Amino acid sequence: MTDFTLVIANKNTSSWSLRSWLLLKHFDIPFEEQLVRFQQPDTREQLQKHSPSGLVPALKAPAGEMIWDSLAIAETMAEWYPEKAMWPEDLVARAHARCLSAEMHSGFSNLRTVWPMDVRKEHVQLSLPAVVKKDLTRIFELWTEARNRFGADGPFLYGNFTIADAMYAPVVSRIRTYGPVSLFDPLADYMEAIWTLPAMEEWRAAALEEEKQGWYD
Repeated sequence: MTDFTLVIANKNTSSWSLRSWLLLKHFDIPFEEQLVRFQQPDTREQLQKHSPSGLVPALKAPAGEMIWDSLAIAETMAEWYPEKAMWPEDLVARAHARCLSAEMHSGFSNLRTVWPMDVRKEHVQLSLPAVVKKDLTRIFELWTEARNRFGADGPFLYGNFTIADAMYAPVVSRIRTYGPVSLFDPLADYMEAIWTLPAMEEWRAAALEEEKQGWYD
């Protein structure tokens, strides 16, 4: 399948857009990008025009299907492109990866609210509120368990890059922006693998271009 269109928002701040974009890019699935800029007079109108939920990301498939949720996009791509191995091959590891992805999808609201994604900035070193520390502690537990149980064959949570890594990529960005968070020192290699992933570097470069164009003045 080809001719997908992925509707996203600002690369600097749209963490949910990053998840789907990173997945498609890393697994070399061709798509056109359509960006709806946040905080514009017609932002809401444009989002509702492209997405039934009025949110991003939304994926337009060749036959006209619309998939308007990041985890649904990931699951659908894994079904349409089984040869890409977007989930771990091992059944136990796959179930574990799905649990991690679902927990990210439905949880950690304090982290997402208090520490919004800002990929242009590093080492801002904001305070660490208790509610954010609670979320980070849980994420550290999840990452550590995945790496220890399933990650021996590569640098990512389950060895090779999977949907779970795409789901947590914005967390890596947040830690780099608002850290250092010493809790994650044992996982520095994992976070570096995410940060230097070619698709992630491409996303970050585009976010810097947004800044050069005066989007955040």
